[in-house]
Amino acid sequence: MGIVKAITEWATSPWGQNVPIHIAFFLIWVAAIAGLLFFIVHSIYVRYFAKPEEFAGTVSPTLEATLPPRIPRHSLVARLFHWIMAAAMFTLLFTAFLPKVGVRFDWVTYHWIAGTVLTVSIIFHIIHASFWLDFWAIWPDKEDLVDAWRRVRRFMGLPAPPPRRFAKYPLENKLYHGAILATGLTAIGTGVFMMFRVRTIFFPRNPYLFSDMTWGLMYVLHGLAGVGLIALVMVHVYFAVRPEKRDITKSMIFGTMRREFYLTHYDPERWNVEVSSTVSRRADKES
Repeated sequence: MGIVKAITEWATSPWGQNVPIHIAFFLIWVAAIAGLLFFIVHSIYVRYFAKPEEFAGTVSPTLEATLPPRIPRHSLVARLFHWIMAAAMFTLLFTAFLPKVGVRFDWVTYHWIAGTVLTVSIIFHIIHASFWLDFWAIWPDKEDLVDAWRRVRRFMGLPAPPPRRFAKYPLENKLYHGAILATGLTAIGTGVFMMFRVRTIFFPRNPYLFSDMTWGLMYVLHGLAGVGLIALVMVHVYFAVRPEKRDITKSMIFGTMRREFYLTHYDPERWNVEVSSTVSRRADKES
C-alpha cells in the first residue's frame, strides 16, 4: 500500500472521500532514465562482451539461387499503418507529458484527436492482420522457446546446440509486441472513457459517468500505461537506429531487405518467402 501511495497522486472529493487522481509524475523521469540506462548497458554489452551470432544448419545453395536480391517483408498497407501509428503515438506522448515538465500549450484537443487516430489504426491493424496477414507470425511458439533456452544456456557457458535462425519475427520482437499491446490497449481503453470528460465530436460530455474513485483509478491506469510507453518507445527507436538492425528498419520504409541479411539471420523454413514475379522483377532492377 505504501508503494501505491508513493506512485499515485491523491485528493479529497467533495464528499470527503480520499481518491486517486493520477500517477505521481516523477514516474516520467523514472521511465526516461530506465530507457537511457538500457541504451548504455546494451551498447556496452554489444561492444565489449557479445559473441558473434552462431546458428544451426545451413541454407541450401539451390534455395539461395531462387531468391531475388531484395526480400519482401512489409506490404505498403502494413508500412502505412506503422507510420500512422508512430505519428499518433509520439503526438500522444508529447501532448501528455510536455505540460507536466513545464511546456504549456492547449494540449487536450491534440491529445484526443491523436488518441482517436491511434484507436482507429489499431482496429484496422487487427482486421488486416487477421484476414490478410499471417496472424500467428507475431506470437511466440514452441520453437522460439526452445531456441531461447539454448541461447540462455550458451550465454551462461553451459553446453547447448546452436539455435536455429529466426522466424520472420524473432522472440524478442514478439515479446515487445506483447508488451506494447498490453500497454497500448490499456491506454486506449481508459482513454476512450476519459473522452467523456472533455468536449469531443463523438458524444456529449458526461463527467458523472463514473464515481470519483472509478475515474481516479482510470486516470492512474492511463498514466501508468503512458509512462510505460515512454520506455517502450525509447527502446524501439534505439534498436531501429542500431547499425546491425538497419536492414530491418529500412524494410519498414521500403518494404524489402537484402537477400544476404535474410539468409544470414532468418530460417527459410520458418519464414517462407513467397515472391511474385512482379516483386522479383522490381528487386532485380533495384539491385
